[in-house]
Amino acid sequence: MINHIVLFSGGIGSWAAARRVAEQNGTENLILLFTDTRMEDADLYRFLMEAAANVGGELVTLADGRTPWQVFKDERYLGNSRVDPCSRILKRDLARKWINEFNPETTTIYVGIDWSEQHRWERMKDRWLPYTVEAPLCEPPLVSKEDLFNDLRAAGIKVPELYKLGFPHNNCGGFCIKAGIAHFTHLLKVMPENYHYHEVQEQYIRDYLDKDVSILKDRRGGVQKRYTLTDLRHDIETGNRPEGDWGGCGCFVG
Repeated sequence: MINHIVLFSGGIGSWAAARRVAEQNGTENLILLFTDTRMEDADLYRFLMEAAANVGGELVTLADGRTPWQVFKDERYLGNSRVDPCSRILKRDLARKWINEFNPETTTIYVGIDWSEQHRWERMKDRWLPYTVEAPLCEPPLVSKEDLFNDLRAAGIKVPELYKLGFPHNNCGGFCIKAGIAHFTHLLKVMPENYHYHEVQEQYIRDYLDKDVSILKDRRGGVQKRYTLTDLRHDIETGNRPEGDWGGCGCFVG
């Protein structure tokens, strides 16, 4: 008997991956494992329940109980694009501890990474040894995210709100410690109250640690310097926003 454990993030990729696993192996030993950061968009939970019901199998939810900002305080470290204590503690470590109760010889782990980010899957394989990690969406038939949205609608499931707002992922309420300037600019535009919350939290951590730290970096002029969410907001409001990328959510990659 093989246990099939899907890292069920609440995103469309993990739903599609879980569907392929269910189609190929049935749902008797299928587990959909969701790790909750306690900072998710409310619509994620609606989608999670509908997506799990559509796939079948057992939905298991794990939670440390803290939010990413509480983790930054407890760890006395503000996460950034290189170091993500929030996803390590609230997702990777939590999931690994739970999965370690299963025999690696009879357990396969699945992720929702698709062919466009296959390098992330390759990075995961060694880190999850002795477990086998598979990425069903890296195998034919290869599909686009728009294909997945169409499949979701065909299944009678509403597309999650964060996707409809233009975010590339459906986690942490539109926030991500690995996000770049373009991502936070978008957050300010479409969810200004959420942006303000994170701006206040970042300043709280700066004051609490009494350190000049920030999530972002300003690289204008070839010189890298700290760049807070307050700095970014002020630059956006005055038309001086620097160029920057979206960054990327990679909680289970590390």
